[in-house]
Amino acid sequence: MNKMLVAMTRALGVLAFGFGLIASSSAFAAEKTVTLAVQNMHCASCPHTVKASLQAVPGVTNVVVSAEDKTAVVTFDDSKAQVDALVKATTNAGYPSAPKS
Repeated sequence: MNKMLVAMTRALGVLAFGFGLIASSSAFAAEKTVTLAVQNMHCASCPHTVKASLQAVPGVTNVVVSAEDKTAVVTFDDSKAQVDALVKATTNAGYPSAPKS
């Protein structure tokens, strides 16, 4: 009986550790915000196209585009999206961008 209890305790410990590892990846995710300097925004429809391209990136939670400032402020989950993917999205839409310093 004692050996069975020890085996069950070990099994539960292993399961708990496994679930902890699975949950830890989301525990380390952080919401980040980056401002991109966006080129080629010359008309009223340009910001809509830039915004749509960024919203299509998985992990993006908010996008604010300013044609006047030629910027896009993007909030995203860094476990699902990276700045490179945001830059690629705007560039593929015809609006090259880079993180603004």
